Amino acid sequence: MVAAMIALTSGDLGTLWRLTLFTPANETAPVTWPNTLVLVVAGLPFAWALWQCLRGPLAGPPPEQDRAVRRLRTALYIAAAYGLISPFVYDWFGVAAILSAVSMVPLVVLFPPVLGASLRHAGHVRAVGLLSYGGVIAYVVLRLFSLRMPDSLALVCGGAGLLWTILILRAQRGDGRWPRSTVRYGIAGLVVPFVSMPVAWLLADLGNVYADAVAALDVLVTIWLARSAHELAAPRAEPSLLSPVPVQQPSA
Repeated sequence: MVAAMIALTSGDLGTLWRLTLFTPANETAPVTWPNTLVLVVAGLPFAWALWQCLRGPLAGPPPEQDRAVRRLRTALYIAAAYGLISPFVYDWFGVAAILSAVSMVPLVVLFPPVLGASLRHAGHVRAVGLLSYGGVIAYVVLRLFSLRMPDSLALVCGGAGLLWTILILRAQRGDGRWPRSTVRYGIAGLVVPFVSMPVAWLLADLGNVYADAVAALDVLVTIWLARSAHELAAPRAEPSLLSPVPVQQPSA
C-alpha cells in the first residue's frame, strides 16, 4: 500500500510495478487509480504464495517419516523455492527454462515411491515426466549449440508435462494425505495458463499493466508444491486415549 501511495503521489508506477510484477516497468503507463489498483491486486498471489511457503507444516507431533518421504519433501521445497525466485531469474540463453526443468526432475523420480498404490503404472508416469522435463533441458541445451530443433519437440515436452501433472494430482487426491484444497491449487495451476494467455492477449490493447498482471497467477503451482511438502509432515489425527464409559443397562 505504501508503494501504491508513492506511485499516486509521485506519478511514477515503476517501484510498484517492479514490486508486484517483477518485470521492467512500462514508463509510458499512466498513473491512474485503475492501473494502481491492478498492480496492487496482482501482487496478492505472490504474497499469498510467500506465506504458504514460509508458514511451514501445522504444529504438532509429525508422523514418522521414511527416507522416501523426507527426500520428496526436500525436493518439493526446492522446487517451491525456485518458483519464488524465478521472477528474478533472467532468461539468458534459456537459463530460466533449464533451472525450472531441473527443479522438477527430482519430483518425477521421488513422487512414485511415496504415492505407492494410489499412482497406477508408476513406471510409465515416471517416463512421461522424464520425457517432459528432461526433454526441455535437452531442447534448450541443443539450441545453445545452434542445433536446429523442431518446434514440435517443445509441444511434445509441454504435453508430457501436462499429462504427468494430471496423473500426480489424481494420485494425490486418492492418497489421503493431502486435502482437496491442495489438489485444487495444483489443478488451478494447470488451468490458469490456458486461460491467462488469451486473456492477456485480449487485454493487451488496454496496456501492459493488465496483460502482465494476469501472469501473476502462475504462482499457483508454487503454492501446490509448498503445501504438498507441508502436508507430508502434518500431524496425523491420534485416536482418543479415553475409553468410552460403559452404559449401565437398566435392571429388569
